[in-house]
Amino acid sequence: MNSISSVFKNLWFRDTKEEKAYINETAMRIRAGILLFIPIYMSFTLYDAVFVSHWLVDGNTAVDSYDTDWDNNIIYSVEAIKKTYDYTFQSWLLVYALFEMLATMFVTTTRLSPTVLISSFLAHNKPVVWKPLLPKRFAWSIGATFITICWIFFNPEVFAGWVDAIFDAGLSTTENYMSNLIPLTLVWVCLSFMWLEAILGFCVGCKIHALLVKLKVFEEECDECNNLDWDAIAKRNAEKNAKVDY
Repeated sequence: MNSISSVFKNLWFRDTKEEKAYINETAMRIRAGILLFIPIYMSFTLYDAVFVSHWLVDGNTAVDSYDTDWDNNIIYSVEAIKKTYDYTFQSWLLVYALFEMLATMFVTTTRLSPTVLISSFLAHNKPVVWKPLLPKRFAWSIGATFITICWIFFNPEVFAGWVDAIFDAGLSTTENYMSNLIPLTLVWVCLSFMWLEAILGFCVGCKIHALLVKLKVFEEECDECNNLDWDAIAKRNAEKNAKVDY
C-alpha cells in the first residue's frame, strides 16, 4: 500500500521537491510502450494517404472500350469518385500526443498526463532505475517537433490561415505545400525512437543531449554521463546527518 500511495504522491519522480528531478526509467519505458500505438496508427494513415489510390472505382461501371494502348493493354472506360479524406480524428490524436510530450517536461504539469499515472502504477512493484529528467525533456522536445510537423501536414489550410493572419505570407489554403516524404520519414523515425525506448531502453534523444553537452552546445552538466550512484550518495548523506543529530 505504501508503494501505491507513493505513486499518487510522486508519480514516477524520485522526489518532486528535488532541484534536479529524476524519474523512474521503468515507468517511462512502459509509457513509451503505451504511446507507441500512436505512431503505428499514423504510419498506416500516411500509407493510405500517400500510396493508396485516391479514386474509388465501381466495378460495374468499367466498360471495355474495345481499344488497346501501345503495350496491348485493354483500355476501359470507368466512372470513378475521388476519395474525401477526413483527418479530424488523426488531428486530435496528434494534439493529444503533443500534450503528452509537453506536459511531462515539467514536474507540476506531469500530473495532467494519464499515461504517466498508468505507467507509474504498473511500475510500482518493478525494479526502479532513476534517470535525470533533463535529457528526457530534450528527447520529448524532439518528439513534440515531429508531432507538430505531422499535424501541419494533415491541416495545411488551418496552418496557412494562421501564418497569413500573423505574417500576411500569402500561403495557399487550397493545397498541401508539404512534401509527402517529410511526414512519412518523421513518423518512421518517431516509431523507431519509441520502439528503442520501450523495448531496448535506448533513448536516442538522451544520447543526442549528452553529445551536445560534450560539444558545449548545452551548458548543463549531464549527470547521467558521470555514472554517479545518487541513491548511494543520498544514503551516505542521510547517515552523516543522523550522526550529526546524534
